[in-house]
Amino acid sequence: MNYQLICSDIDGTLLDKNRELSAFTIQEIQRVSPIPFVLISSRMPKAMRHLQSQLGNVGTPLIAYNGGLVLHNNQVLHSVFIDNAVLETIIQLCEKTTIHLSLYHQDEWFVPEMDFWAKRESENTKVAPIVKSIKSVLSQWKNEGKGAHKIMCMGDESEIAILYKVLENSFSNDIMLYRSKPTYIEISHCSVSKKTAIEVLLKSCYTNISMENIVAFGDNYNDIEMLKAVGLGVAVANAIEEVLQIANKITNTNKNDGVAKTIQELF
Repeated sequence: MNYQLICSDIDGTLLDKNRELSAFTIQEIQRVSPIPFVLISSRMPKAMRHLQSQLGNVGTPLIAYNGGLVLHNNQVLHSVFIDNAVLETIIQLCEKTTIHLSLYHQDEWFVPEMDFWAKRESENTKVAPIVKSIKSVLSQWKNEGKGAHKIMCMGDESEIAILYKVLENSFSNDIMLYRSKPTYIEISHCSVSKKTAIEVLLKSCYTNISMENIVAFGDNYNDIEMLKAVGLGVAVANAIEEVLQIANKITNTNKNDGVAKTIQELF
């Protein structure tokens, strides 16, 4: 098959055990250039650009927030965020709990304080958040006509489970809920997906490429729709069972350069 575009999830897929790009991964992605290599993640753009720099492909589009924001040369190709009325309810639900709320809009990340969760996420993504009252952020966004591209709820597993159920029952038509870990809920607009984001790229940047010409890599629930849609959906061996079942191909784990090994094999 004539594969002309590569898309890859980041955490649990592309990065090694140290949450870094291995030398082999960088080498293989650079070797197959000029085939575009698109990073597609739940991360914010700022947490992806240093990886683009390492790969030497800063001119390639970025898909952030699981498809909620698509950028090319800092131009917004697609943007969809959560209604502020939903955010207001989420804030109220979390007020009587120990749950940490992180709010994201484009390259801004707001936290109420630099607690355990904020520090850990900052270390993982190499991005420093802005410390600001969550209610102040909501008020500012209402005035500016902005909203959250992503909301992260982090905390005690039992509290997170309860919140997930409440949100699922109350806002299933408005938001997409994704538990990337038992202690995390990632929330985005209901229309967001990695597949629809790739479709945006094909219409705006890569008009001569079709879904059948794409290789995509992933490991978790938010990758399933993308892996099923492209010409070759590849799961890393450490992926969850549901991803392993739908993948066209299973490569090595992220810790053992699974993405790079498949690129070496295919190209």
